[in-house]
Amino acid sequence: MLVMANKRLIVWVAFCCLWLLPAKGQNIPVSLEYTEIYDFIEELTTDGIIETNAAIKPYTRKYIASKLHEAQLRDSLLTRRQKEDLDFYLQDYALELDTLPDYKLYGHENVCQWRSNNPKTDSVKAAKYKCDFNLSLVDPSLHLKTKNNLFKMRVRPILGMDLYANTSKGLLTKRWYGAEIQMDIAHHLSIWGSLRDNSWSGQGVDGSRITKPSYLNDLPGVQYKEANYGGDFSDSRGGLSLYTWWGSIGVQRDRIQWGDAQHCSNILSGHNPAVPMVTLQLTPCKWLQFDYFHAWLVSNVLDSNSYYVERYDEGVEKRHYRPANKFMAANMLTIMPCKYVQFSLGNSIIYGERNVQAAYFIPVAFYKSLDHLLTKGIGSENQNSQAFASVTVRPTDHLRLYGSFFLDEFKLARLKPSNKENNPVSYLVGFNWSGWPVRGLSLKGEFMRSYIACYTHSVAVTDYRSNSYLLGHYMGDNSQSVYVGLSYRPVRGLRLSLEYLNNTKYNSYDYIRRYIAGTRVEHPIIAQKPFDEKIWRNDEVRFKAIYEIFQNCYAHVDFTYNNARAYAPASTRTEGEDRGWAADGTSLNLEGDALVSYYQNKYCPAFMQGKNFMVTCGLSFGF
Repeated sequence: MLVMANKRLIVWVAFCCLWLLPAKGQNIPVSLEYTEIYDFIEELTTDGIIETNAAIKPYTRKYIASKLHEAQLRDSLLTRRQKEDLDFYLQDYALELDTLPDYKLYGHENVCQWRSNNPKTDSVKAAKYKCDFNLSLVDPSLHLKTKNNLFKMRVRPILGMDLYANTSKGLLTKRWYGAEIQMDIAHHLSIWGSLRDNSWSGQGVDGSRITKPSYLNDLPGVQYKEANYGGDFSDSRGGLSLYTWWGSIGVQRDRIQWGDAQHCSNILSGHNPAVPMVTLQLTPCKWLQFDYFHAWLVSNVLDSNSYYVERYDEGVEKRHYRPANKFMAANMLTIMPCKYVQFSLGNSIIYGERNVQAAYFIPVAFYKSLDHLLTKGIGSENQNSQAFASVTVRPTDHLRLYGSFFLDEFKLARLKPSNKENNPVSYLVGFNWSGWPVRGLSLKGEFMRSYIACYTHSVAVTDYRSNSYLLGHYMGDNSQSVYVGLSYRPVRGLRLSLEYLNNTKYNSYDYIRRYIAGTRVEHPIIAQKPFDEKIWRNDEVRFKAIYEIFQNCYAHVDFTYNNARAYAPASTRTEGEDRGWAADGTSLNLEGDALVSYYQNKYCPAFMQGKNFMVTCGLSFGF
């Protein structure tokens, strides 16, 4: 009993210490789809005005507010346009700075009424709970906070529509609506939630579904509702976070991006549908940050031993098989030894046990070592572990260089010239030249390559996916991506950009293994020549104009030309190579035009196949 009492005392003291430590802001993640605030923060970082950790996203509202305040203290380094943008975004983050935004349709002070006979007590409580609120129609939102700032709340509707007009294939419409709520309590507890109901409609049954796990585009992954028409899906995110100035712990459902990137990261891209997770972030000092999460993924692999029984008809029962469990644990340590350099190291594991494994709740751990301890002794197949690194260097103001490396599997022996096998790895390098010689002008470039079998695994339930969408770069293994972008911000809220994208997919393989006399021998697919024969390629040129009319309200127009085409390899099929599959999983070994059509339909939606000129325009509230 004494031991239990001591444990409770320790927990209570720790909680009280966390509660009493000073902290401001709301520890609420800012959606990765809200591109304009991220672009502005990146511009300030590249110009040397603020310092950020670009390897870990999404940023929180608390973090962005602190960086905007940091830029405000150095406003002598800002251009006139940057000052206007800064003032604009400070309005959106007013609650994080313990005030209300200036724009409002109606404001009111409300004093709670107390039914007590003690006037002295009533006056104290009234002062404590007096509220200010701000209701706005210009930026559709409600902001509310108490006078002592111990409670703050934001409610905002979400509404938008995009029109995609393809000169040769007709029109697609995407619409979404919903709402979000954000609350902060006593500067240490944040609660938030949002719901977006989305719908694609347009050409045919599947023509409006331009996002699928196999499609090689950078659109966020979704899980469609069960229907024989259109592309309807909902997106519900939210969470709870207990935080202070040196860290936070929480439970949430969201997308995560790890690895510095401007087009798409090759570590964790955030391309998959949002997943529920337990998160931990520690920032004990300015030059160090530690991040960890444990996530519940969706395997989309049915477990024949797990099912529900439904009374389907009189005397008839129907089995509904459940997907196999799939989990992920990952950590990343970021060190910033000086103002101009930061590097991050981390590792992760995807495992498919029936229940969560306590060992993977250890935040600071090398998970491959733990996996060997848990699986080697019984001779079972290991779980799927990865290691990765991200480096950012800013040699001078206005220039940022970065790169990231992803190791899905690695053996030193494969580095020998005599060894034909290649390690399944991915690397990405990029740069951002901004603000010189023309302020507001930015030139970006990014190059990515992923080798054969990267992101894949011989056990389907532990591959690097959730809801069948890749967690890494959307191009998958044996692929290459080149991105170049030129953008210009002439006035507050307006961004003009010209982008070129070249995506190339080479021979596609399934990662299967062989076993000879009880000894595992690697499958020869990783001995195949990488980046050998193209099977699909897309070139895209896009001009985009986006204007943020007021906070979280965008109007945009895009003019896009793309050329997506497929190719039939000239070589003989290698065992495990994807050249068409039947419904029962057997290889069809297609050739010629049939194989070209198979690749084109697998990797590209019909709306974007071939040569296309598209015009996209849209308006959104709440992004």
